[in-house]
Amino acid sequence: MTSLLTNTSAMTALQTLTQTNKDMAVTQSRIATGYRVATASDNAAYWSIATTMRSDSKALSTVQDALGLGAGTVDVAYTATARAIDVVSEIKARLVAAREPGVDRGKIQSEISAFQETLRSIADGAVFSGENWLSVDSGAASYNATKSIVSSFSRSGGAITIGTIDVDITATELFDAADQSGILDTESTTTNGSVNYSVATLTIAAYTDSAADIADLEEMIGTVDGAIGAMTDAATSLGAVKSRIDLQNSFVSSLIDAIDRGIGQLVDADMNAESTRLQALQVQQQLGIQALSIANANSQNILSLFR
Repeated sequence: MTSLLTNTSAMTALQTLTQTNKDMAVTQSRIATGYRVATASDNAAYWSIATTMRSDSKALSTVQDALGLGAGTVDVAYTATARAIDVVSEIKARLVAAREPGVDRGKIQSEISAFQETLRSIADGAVFSGENWLSVDSGAASYNATKSIVSSFSRSGGAITIGTIDVDITATELFDAADQSGILDTESTTTNGSVNYSVATLTIAAYTDSAADIADLEEMIGTVDGAIGAMTDAATSLGAVKSRIDLQNSFVSSLIDAIDRGIGQLVDADMNAESTRLQALQVQQQLGIQALSIANANSQNILSLFR
């Protein structure tokens, strides 16, 4: 039946064209944004997961920054400790030379004093981002013997966990202003002369070739050698921490990449598929316009019946 009031063909063609235009708008949006799920209305579950994982990825990026900061601090402390070992080795060599009878111990002491000043300068200068692990003041209110480096961020069942790499700097301290408990300022007392000394303060200028002085001198050599051993252990610990930080940094970088890939699988648009779909929709749109035009033309044909 041909009706003037109801054009079924035109209505069908209009619905098809409207749907085609909607599909084209979706495809054009995906091509423009690169996302298959750009808003919660596209897919609420995937959008929620992607949003949370993007937030976690940003947190992991901050963890990387923290690891970089920690690596810098550890590297400075290690470098300074290694240099301090060289200087203390020079002091040890001078003490061994002073063990020989008849040497001018006053001149040797001048060299040792210069080395001692160098040690203090090295420890005080081992600062990175305001942190100094070699020259400390354990009596300060802000002092904390355990230094924590943020190393990980994880989420399990909605609960967040922040992982850290902890470093006990009591084993690396060369100087402690509060109680002189550092490796280089810890005091010892000679057996014969009852002289209080540390690696940083020992003086041999007044020593003679007497048996008591020679015995004290040998004790000092042993103390300095022990300090070198303690500093070597400290450097080894710092090196191990640095290696751990580097490994963790590499893992976090890989984890961020994996998270980004996972997010992409959820919400990224397949540009090849969307491009092909757009071309198909453009053809459907053109055909829909023609079909609607033909359907509307049918109403015009009714006029010819009354001519």
